[in-house]
Amino acid sequence: MKQTRAIVITGNGTNCEMEAAHACRLGGFDETVIAHIAEILSGEIRLDDFHFLNLTGGFLDGDDLGSAKAQANRLKHAAVSGSGEKLVDQFTRFVADGKLILGVCNGFQLMVKMGMLPGFDGEYLNQTVTLTHNDSGRFQDRWTYLQVDSASPSVFTRGIDKGIYLPVRHGEGKFLCDSDATLARIEAGHLAVLRYTLADYAEATLEFPANPNGSINAIAALCDPTGRLMGLMPHPEAFVHYTQHPRWTREKLPEEGDGLILYKNAAEYVRKNLI
Repeated sequence: MKQTRAIVITGNGTNCEMEAAHACRLGGFDETVIAHIAEILSGEIRLDDFHFLNLTGGFLDGDDLGSAKAQANRLKHAAVSGSGEKLVDQFTRFVADGKLILGVCNGFQLMVKMGMLPGFDGEYLNQTVTLTHNDSGRFQDRWTYLQVDSASPSVFTRGIDKGIYLPVRHGEGKFLCDSDATLARIEAGHLAVLRYTLADYAEATLEFPANPNGSINAIAALCDPTGRLMGLMPHPEAFVHYTQHPRWTREKLPEEGDGLILYKNAAEYVRKNLI
């Protein structure tokens, strides 16, 4: 039987690759590889050999041109050594082959600035949304309640009842669209997978601090129409075990943290559809 394979890209300022790889392994992937971007650009490692791509949190290139913008430019224009192809060709082929991509925090910023999300009409290199500075003007490090859209096509959130509880840690997490028309298409397609909410998960909120950045329509996560590509500002890899919960010594909690289901769903999808 073929193995399910996940890849986590590191380098140029990422800092969550170990946690993301651990989450993939706990989620059920047979093999998880942490690859430096230089290994991919050199041709030593190819995205084609994997089923699940993780773009992790951090501070790509120091966020000097805005969060993940420099890396987005690099990935869209850099050539793979000795192959005659651009790296972006591997990304678009990865999507065309029906595989999964999850971008978390800085990885979500990278996906929207490359144009991979929302991915309308199969266009994955045309930017129409962005993530910009929090309304507070400050870096936010706190836990958030997230309402799940049960009608979303997202592969990653299948089986989640009402919502999940995850930490955020970002300075540029405010979700915005280039037009009302883009936002309307996102809402009509149920592509806003997660929204910031209160503890009862009943209603999305724009109020700080429950909404830590001021995102339009309280959007915390976005997927493409296929549900196979998803980006989110909260960190699912940072809550895969109950001891990561801020109140784990004071409450009786399930062993698995809320974030683990995203990786379990990814592994199940790969087993059923890609191998």
